[in-house]
Amino acid sequence: MANSDAFDPNGVGIANGNIFGFPVEEATADLVIIPVPWDATASYGKGTSDGPQAILDASTQLDFYHPQLPEAWKTRVFMTPISAEWKQINADLCVQAIEYIQFLEQGGKLTADSPYQAVVNDINATQLALKENLKERCSTLLKEGKTIAVLGGEHSTPLGLIEALDDLGKPFGILQIDAHADLRVAYEDFTQSHASIMYNVVNNCKNLEKLVQVGIRDVAHSEVQLINESNVIETHFDWEIKRRQFEGETWKSIVDGIIKSLPERVYISFDIDGLHPSLCPNTGTPVVGGFELDQINYLFFQLVETGKQIIGFDLNEVAPGTSDDWDANVGARALWNLVCATEKSRRINY
Repeated sequence: MANSDAFDPNGVGIANGNIFGFPVEEATADLVIIPVPWDATASYGKGTSDGPQAILDASTQLDFYHPQLPEAWKTRVFMTPISAEWKQINADLCVQAIEYIQFLEQGGKLTADSPYQAVVNDINATQLALKENLKERCSTLLKEGKTIAVLGGEHSTPLGLIEALDDLGKPFGILQIDAHADLRVAYEDFTQSHASIMYNVVNNCKNLEKLVQVGIRDVAHSEVQLINESNVIETHFDWEIKRRQFEGETWKSIVDGIIKSLPERVYISFDIDGLHPSLCPNTGTPVVGGFELDQINYLFFQLVETGKQIIGFDLNEVAPGTSDDWDANVGARALWNLVCATEKSRRINY
């Protein structure tokens, strides 16, 4: 590929295989995005494994002026190829997972002698291998000085990246945008379920100082108990945010409080279902309520303006529709703003 100086930000987007059509290679990239086409544990709607490809396809349709980042199109970002092997493994396991989940929804119980025990064991073992593969890849890139992002797939996918960041031995916090708390223990017997990602993070990461959750509005009683008992988890429920706004508090004031709770180094985990479902109607588990994308973009750039350092991020749960590319379009724009916020942070902190 040519260097970024050869890119025409005013021209037609070029589908060159890289995200946004940018002429950047992995070796020269500051930010490397790793797509993970996995949704085997998705418990309601499937399709997020197709999210990375749909976002890649939509990404060249954007314009690349950004009001918060001068010459944003010069950002050196590279997305690695989507693994056809993992895509096929996921497809094969999804067939078995759907049948198993239907069994549970009809009142079935998993026992040691159940024929579904082999399905659960297979998915758990495969997902563990997926996580370890990602962690090893991320550890190598971190040693090369890269900032890394994961593009899912379901929300379970970034665990390997987060663990690799934790292994650096530096304290960090997580800013989670989500409709769900994702604090369940082995949901549906899947130990790395999309509904368990933050439970696994809190329990596995020794250097995590704070998990700040924003927009949670569909939550189990057991998760609320865990939140109330934890000195690491701080949750800004959607209904509480709305109440404060209804009573006259500004979004800026709420954002200031959210950011104040975070340490200096921040990882962003963005589940697209944190947005209003009109923006992501085909996501795996849509929930009434949520945010406009501009509200979340404001939060990200205010985070950067305070001097906090974005050390990585994930974007997940984008599922393309069958009749249009609306979800992919919104997903590509969400990704672009994450990239620009991360690049602005890099320029400030390096």
